Amino acid sequence: MTIIETKNLKKDYSLGEVVVNALQGIDLKVEKGEFVTIMGASGSGKSTLMNLIGCLDVPTSGDYFFEGVNINSLSKNEYAEIRNQKIGFVFQGFNLLSRTTALENVELPLFYDRKHRIKNPHQQALDCLARVGLSDRIQHEPNQLSGGQQQRVAIARALVNNPSIILADEPSGNLDSHTSIEVLSVFQELNDQGITIIVVTHERDIAHHAKRIIKMRDGLITNDYPVENRLIAKELILK
Repeated sequence: MTIIETKNLKKDYSLGEVVVNALQGIDLKVEKGEFVTIMGASGSGKSTLMNLIGCLDVPTSGDYFFEGVNINSLSKNEYAEIRNQKIGFVFQGFNLLSRTTALENVELPLFYDRKHRIKNPHQQALDCLARVGLSDRIQHEPNQLSGGQQQRVAIARALVNNPSIILADEPSGNLDSHTSIEVLSVFQELNDQGITIIVVTHERDIAHHAKRIIKMRDGLITNDYPVENRLIAKELILK
């Protein structure tokens, strides 16, 4: 099943009288169950592409299909519903609420579940924290958790709505190398369970934990290939 498909996707920004072509025509397909990294230097367009895929922004032109639905044809409310219910986000800065427990942080997105898709929100949040190995930290606030544990709370929060895809923007950017590998191990385990994952990164080692790498430069995809000699995070942790 194709989850994401873009056709000649373009995004322009106006900076005064100057128009910046952030994306210059992106054709991309991501199938259910893939683990993809998008790589590129600053200014390559990778974060702009991530924002469009995540329905955080709208394209200037071109088409974006999410699970076969043309996003361009949706109302603002339908657009927001896909963003809130179908996509889980993980950011570099964790974006957790301080003075709020890990459990409460993970439960938060479920308050916006107007259709009550999740029948037992509290249990769902507990289950998601268990999936990322934090059952013993549910009552800890962010300042009582390590950076890696905070990022795992953020991953649990991204999972709590049973999204079709998880988008992670530089998820290891604020972590040391060992902790980064631990977080990547969580992503690999979730992907093994069938969850589709896209990670934006500029780090080659991080990218090689995925199954497919997409390289970008100047708003274009320059390379798209399967990962050979893939790095397995669990094996690296044991070394």
